[in-house]
Amino acid sequence: MNHKSSPLNRRQFIQRAGSAAAVLAFPFLSKRSILGANSRLRVAAIGAGGKGAVDIRYCAAEDVVALCDVDQNNAAGTFKRFPQAKQFKDFRVLLEKDGKNFDAVTISTPDHTHFHAAAMAMKLGKHVYIQKPLTHSIWEARKLTELARQTKVVTQMGNQGHSQSDSRRLVELIQAGVLGDVKEVHIWTDRPIWPQGIKRPAEMPVPAHLDWDLWLGPAPYRVYHDGCVPFKWRGFWDFGTGALGDMGCHNMDLAFFALNLRDPVAVTATSSGVNSETAPQWAIITYEFPALGRRGPVKLVWYDGGKKPDAGLAKKKELPGNGCIMIGAKDTLYVPNFWGAGSFLSGGAMAEFKSIPETLPRHPEAAKDNDAAHHYEWIAACKGEGKALSSLDYAGPMTEAVLLGNVALRAGRRIEWDAKRLKVTNFKDANQFVRRKYRKGWKSPV
Repeated sequence: MNHKSSPLNRRQFIQRAGSAAAVLAFPFLSKRSILGANSRLRVAAIGAGGKGAVDIRYCAAEDVVALCDVDQNNAAGTFKRFPQAKQFKDFRVLLEKDGKNFDAVTISTPDHTHFHAAAMAMKLGKHVYIQKPLTHSIWEARKLTELARQTKVVTQMGNQGHSQSDSRRLVELIQAGVLGDVKEVHIWTDRPIWPQGIKRPAEMPVPAHLDWDLWLGPAPYRVYHDGCVPFKWRGFWDFGTGALGDMGCHNMDLAFFALNLRDPVAVTATSSGVNSETAPQWAIITYEFPALGRRGPVKLVWYDGGKKPDAGLAKKKELPGNGCIMIGAKDTLYVPNFWGAGSFLSGGAMAEFKSIPETLPRHPEAAKDNDAAHHYEWIAACKGEGKALSSLDYAGPMTEAVLLGNVALRAGRRIEWDAKRLKVTNFKDANQFVRRKYRKGWKSPV
């Protein structure tokens, strides 16, 4: 069966297949999952507006039992969509008082509250779907990864391109050697599309529909001002991780997935200028990854804020807003988007490599809606069927590496990194950006 041509989503496929043929066509589905299709997961959402509304929408075929959001206006549509779900403002109350009533939780809050919500949920044995970047700091990513291994819950980070069919095919081709030894990667984004390189705006009255103190969570207290809720918080160091943190786990995913990148040994960053309030207007960040297994060392260069690599690397006159160029000893791959199909500079097409076997599972929804496929993969894994491929075993080290670029930005110099000890070894002042302090009442849950 052609995975790409299947018009059925996961639930439709299970309902209509009802036979061993389904298992053969889609190996991540077992007899148990088909015969037990009426067994539904009980899911809660921490963050029910914005991206949170999208995440819990993909769980609508399950039992959505609780919704938590500090912004009643932003979450109003989701509250209406799931009228049977209990409503909460404080995720600590949700988890402590109602945790026995659900099995899994989506976490779609601003970056600075991911860690506390996820760690509390995982300690209660809840499966977690966590938006990217996994955490706000490198230390938090390490701790969550360790906690996932201890609790053995099913985890998935929300970098949905990881489940895109063409992206998984490119991973198979690259790992089969079609590019040869990849020594250099260039990745860029059109973000930020929110303010960066600015100072703190003036105080404003807190909107009646927003619990500002709960929104701040573990971040240092500040008076309410424009530019944070519900979207522009991404540029503020106290809440977000800038263009790099927001998009790195998307745009860099193909390179990390295909080349098994982890634990850079050094990072160098240049930018428009960094202040203590927000990330810069633009940045160029160079990661140095050591050789690993059969792969040699890799230099990965990140560009944001309108900066891009030389278009000639892809034999183009100009480049789109987002993309990736992977330069190997045999060939160069050009992907003109966050993820998806690419082209080879030798003139070869992806379809020409039919002899290279498919080794990664494809969800039947992946070709037309990779976000749906990513959620359904997690839901199936929560039920004991297959694996979530962007679990914390993958997403944790990836987040650590991505966020190390922000440490280099804020340090203002090349940093050398000891991943085992989570320590910058050549400039001790940079280590203040590896782990953050939490305000009173928000101690670390681990």
